[in-house]
Amino acid sequence: MARTRWLGCTLIACLALAVPVAAQAPRSSDPLAPTGAWSANVRGQAATPPMGWSSWNAFETAIDEDKVLGTARALVSTGLAKLGYRYVNIDDGWWAKRRLSDGRLQIRTDKFPSAAVGGAEGTSFRPLTDRLHAMGLKAGIYTDIGRNSCSQSYSVDTTHLPRGTVKEREIGLAGHVERDIPLFFREWGFDYLKVDACGTDETSQQAWQARRADFAAYPPMIVRDSVNRSDIAGLKAAYQAVADAIAHARPNGDHVLSLCAWGAANVRSWGKDVGNLVRTSNDITPVWGRMLHTFDSAAGRPLYGHPGAWNDPDMLFIGHGDFDARHLTEARSHFALWAVTNAPLLIGYDMRDAPRSLLDIWGNADLVRANQDPGGHQAVIAYASDDVQIFVKTLAGTDRKVVAIFNRGTGPANVKLMAEHLKFAPDAPIALRDLWSKERTAPFTGMRTIAVAPRETVVFEATGTRALATGHYLSELPGRVNVAADGVVAPQADPTIHRAMDPWAGTISGGSRPVYAGWGGAQADQAPYGETIRLAGIEHRTGIGVLANSRLEVRNDREYRRFSARVGVDDNTTNPAAEVEFLVYADRRLVARSPRMRFGQPPATLTADIGSARIVELVVRQRNDLGRPTTTAWADAALLR
Repeated sequence: MARTRWLGCTLIACLALAVPVAAQAPRSSDPLAPTGAWSANVRGQAATPPMGWSSWNAFETAIDEDKVLGTARALVSTGLAKLGYRYVNIDDGWWAKRRLSDGRLQIRTDKFPSAAVGGAEGTSFRPLTDRLHAMGLKAGIYTDIGRNSCSQSYSVDTTHLPRGTVKEREIGLAGHVERDIPLFFREWGFDYLKVDACGTDETSQQAWQARRADFAAYPPMIVRDSVNRSDIAGLKAAYQAVADAIAHARPNGDHVLSLCAWGAANVRSWGKDVGNLVRTSNDITPVWGRMLHTFDSAAGRPLYGHPGAWNDPDMLFIGHGDFDARHLTEARSHFALWAVTNAPLLIGYDMRDAPRSLLDIWGNADLVRANQDPGGHQAVIAYASDDVQIFVKTLAGTDRKVVAIFNRGTGPANVKLMAEHLKFAPDAPIALRDLWSKERTAPFTGMRTIAVAPRETVVFEATGTRALATGHYLSELPGRVNVAADGVVAPQADPTIHRAMDPWAGTISGGSRPVYAGWGGAQADQAPYGETIRLAGIEHRTGIGVLANSRLEVRNDREYRRFSARVGVDDNTTNPAAEVEFLVYADRRLVARSPRMRFGQPPATLTADIGSARIVELVVRQRNDLGRPTTTAWADAALLR
């Protein structure tokens, strides 16, 4: 992955120096108390979303050394490595067993012959990672937070699975974090770790029982269809222990930690504080509807992803099924949507024989640059329907935006792109450059109609005059916002995610119902439950919708000098009797406070001099507990110079 340099250091390293992390913040039992700190994860090498290749979508467990090295050579020879595709990740299928004499993991030397080093080690991946590093690449490995891996739960073919006794086949991290993490990072030289969660999953336990497989029972932490029955605190603690062990094993911070809990156990709310990548859904498959499902799980969470911790809708499936070389419209849409959502760009194809048409998609330098933009602002939904969506992404340090217009349907659509969607001035010219064709269109003012074919995503770089000339609306800068507390009391599944038919159970189950917690969290340019922000009958197209009893951390980095917003209780609140108060802090100093407000009252205007603050915190406190969430808004919230 290309490291973004900023003032002589990586962005994340500089951020860590400039902003106190959560461990340095004053301790308080009140989650709404200002800390003056950025509590989201800043450890690791993920200033921009990681890019590279992963073996699973290409080979599943049938991975071997020739395939890994062949892929590495292809990344270099095609120029993709130079573009940023640097991680070469070995997924499930590499292990032979756990050696009982000392607990050391052993590698399948029939698949990875260079690992047969002999001696006390028995096997080692160091010869392979050394070869990858010599090619200018990074190396990744896979494990599970429980005792056993996902392939041990679900693979019909056991050819590539660990062999031996029950204990020898327990190759996951449970009970072995202090041994396995130094092995992966210090001894074997890996740079990236994906940690799956099948070993702690109730569904996997049931799969073992149904197959009468010989595995030791493990108390499940994840119940996929019930966030209330999941052990959220236990799962978070298990992943935190891994993160801490990696920080100790790699004190230089050159690592990536990918959390793969599939959006379960309310990982939306805490994963960003622990890892660098946070899976937001179950696995992708090369089917259009499944791609919609995984994409939707991440696309509605722009305030939960930022430099150091990214939403992850799973690996790319370009080259297979509905996204193969015969379906280039779908393949381009898949790539463009991942790019503007700041998803990791991890190719899942046999790169040793990749056609030019697919290489041109992965190699679209303009879309890669958008994905790797140092601002880290995930695209925000400017317009949404079941047919068409418009996503707008702010590029750092410029007046340029990237806008993606996605036709989800089966018929052509004529989409009216407005200056308002882009937060550009309606009376100033707007120029568009197509990031697929590279063509520039004649400038327009106000609005332009764009034809979008079925399943197509057109992507433009847009240049214009900002509607807010003296600063930015906060919803333009989601990469600067961390939702430290979102006011969600009882996590609920998000009903807006596309309900694709289950690729494993099909129609045998009771239906593909929403299971991923995230409904009611903080939202950019809409209310928490998807409505337009409305305060006392007045519609606001920009702002942050959030529940009461919430705290947002805003990384100001001494760049802006004032904050302004219109605040109040949203018209669609389910708790109209609640009384709330809005507070603004600059480096823990209270700089603005609203009167106590209730449903139906006109919004209050808050303005604050934030001076040279590093961290601005926006707090909404509910003053009377009525047992239901209160929908509120920081409408027109802006950072001003």
